[in-house]
Amino acid sequence: MRTATTIEASGGASWSEPADFVVEAEKLGLDICWVAEAWGSDAPSALGYYAALTDRVLLGSGVMQLGTRTPAAVAQTAITLSNLSGGRFLLGLGASGPQVIEGLHGVPFARPLRRMRETVEIVRQVLEGGKLSYGGSEFHIPLPGGDGIPMRLSTRAEHEIPIYLAALSPAMLRLTGEVADGWLGTSFVPEGAADAYFAHLDEGLDRSGRTRADLDICQGAEVAFAPDEEALRQMIARRKKELAFSLGGMGTASTNFYNNAYSRQGWAEVAAEVRARWQAGDRDGATGLVTDEMVLGTTLIGTESMVRRRLRTWRDAGVDTVRLYPAGETLEARLTTLARAIELVREVDSAP
Repeated sequence: MRTATTIEASGGASWSEPADFVVEAEKLGLDICWVAEAWGSDAPSALGYYAALTDRVLLGSGVMQLGTRTPAAVAQTAITLSNLSGGRFLLGLGASGPQVIEGLHGVPFARPLRRMRETVEIVRQVLEGGKLSYGGSEFHIPLPGGDGIPMRLSTRAEHEIPIYLAALSPAMLRLTGEVADGWLGTSFVPEGAADAYFAHLDEGLDRSGRTRADLDICQGAEVAFAPDEEALRQMIARRKKELAFSLGGMGTASTNFYNNAYSRQGWAEVAAEVRARWQAGDRDGATGLVTDEMVLGTTLIGTESMVRRRLRTWRDAGVDTVRLYPAGETLEARLTTLARAIELVREVDSAP
């Protein structure tokens, strides 16, 4: 398995801290660093800066959100970052959710599946280097009735640019298997992944005449090492609050892809109740409903032996790239956690 992580440029105590993390993570042997944008800092600006600070690590947008840029602008950004980094850029795209897309950017969230498909098709057309001409249900290029004619970019992609899709819903998973080079997943329970995720990915792969070997399965989870049982209990308690927010506070009352993902993996009743209590303002009550099993099933939290066993389970389930979110209150602590996690991934990957 390859190793990866995800950061946000504005996510540290200072703007220099995430940059220092990326530089040191590369020294530790990290394979990929994904940069998020969510509703904080944008990804491409930071990726260009990190590309100048590093030499080897792959850098990906994890993710650029649909609706915040035109498909042609996405392609321009991807080509620029790929050429600047010497071919180290991975294009990660995601639909985000209505709260961010409509509430922050003021553009419709409707029909994300169709917009994703057409965005990927347009980006690939631009990457091929020809004149851009596209007629879809969401995008029409050139704009009909205007004075524009088909154009090509004045720059060319000098390297291959793999496209990854962030997907949780069955329909978006099928699209990922059909058109993408990689899947950026989360809320992953390997024991239930066959039905919740892989069945849909494989259906999409079948449509395009491909197999699982043609798709990089990139899964992410928090990693933390507990020296004893008491420390583990405290870690689980902290994670319960974060999970309650994902289940109840992400998206809207009617659209929460994280809640849906947990529901498909055996926690439908508790996920629904967590969302209801969170939406009603009972944050403590929502947190109290999250079980230890839900935390441990979807993270890499535990003693070192527990984490090692969990990584082996992830590998056997079909994960190709493990995206590590290292716990720690300081930069040094997070790097220490990441270093040990990378070592364990290598140990597990080399074992039968």
